[in-house]
Amino acid sequence: MIQRLKKLTTHRRPVILGVILVLFTVAFTQWRAAITRNRSIPDEPFQIAGNLYYVGHTGVAAFLLTGPEGHVLIDGGYPEHGPLIVESISRLGFDVADVRILLNSHPHSDHAGSLRALQEASGAELWVSRGDADVMSAGGRADLALGPARFLWFLGALRFSPPRVDHTFVDGDTIRLGPIELTAHVTAGHTRGCTSWSFPVAVQQDTLLAVSICSLTLFPFVPLNSARYPEIRADYERSFKTLRSLPADIFLASHTGWFDLHRKRRAQAESEHVADPFVDPEGYRSFVDRAEKVYLDRVSGQ
Repeated sequence: MIQRLKKLTTHRRPVILGVILVLFTVAFTQWRAAITRNRSIPDEPFQIAGNLYYVGHTGVAAFLLTGPEGHVLIDGGYPEHGPLIVESISRLGFDVADVRILLNSHPHSDHAGSLRALQEASGAELWVSRGDADVMSAGGRADLALGPARFLWFLGALRFSPPRVDHTFVDGDTIRLGPIELTAHVTAGHTRGCTSWSFPVAVQQDTLLAVSICSLTLFPFVPLNSARYPEIRADYERSFKTLRSLPADIFLASHTGWFDLHRKRRAQAESEHVADPFVDPEGYRSFVDRAEKVYLDRVSGQ
């Protein structure tokens, strides 16, 4: 009897595995469809301060800096966001064809997903940090952070069409377009070339420093003693130090929730100047402090 049961189980095993695979595929397909629909819900584009505008969607930020010699776009959101960003730029009264430079915080699909489409729509040149250039050129595939979730890339969940990398830069480089100047701060850890951007913004009679933080998020499946990224701890610690050294006035980041964009947007209606709610040096420092505490707790736990 036991032998018969074993034999029956052995014969049914491929069927059971097949059923599980079908169920997983159906669930994954439905999940992706729901996510895609959610990503197609546009945010309202608006002026943050001076020549700085928000053109992002679905919790991931994208920023437009406008100038007389052309515009600079920071980040491209998910693959679905390309047409939405183009539309947002148009609704603000600008033309995507006048975007001359594309910049990126890091090559994950929620920030680099539509860079290729935006590059084709605008003709702009893409600048990528030297540490992230290979990952960008591979459409996210070579990212260390994928770790055990690498199979998701093959299923398309983390994949994006690789854009053309026109130029690379290193920490401290300044990128200029007419009067627009942005300084690259490589705040690595989340990725090897994760880049935070600082740039001056003219507001009334003042010049304020805007800082857009790349990411300080720790991936649960990438250990802080990873042989695949042995310098990860040193990179995170250097990133905290770098961000603290910047005298940020306007606090920005690659995800809208990190700098409370929607609350600040609502507060603009009651502010004397549109920039006032986004002048938030305390929020900036608090965000860095909280991220460092999460990091230190993780280190002590390991």
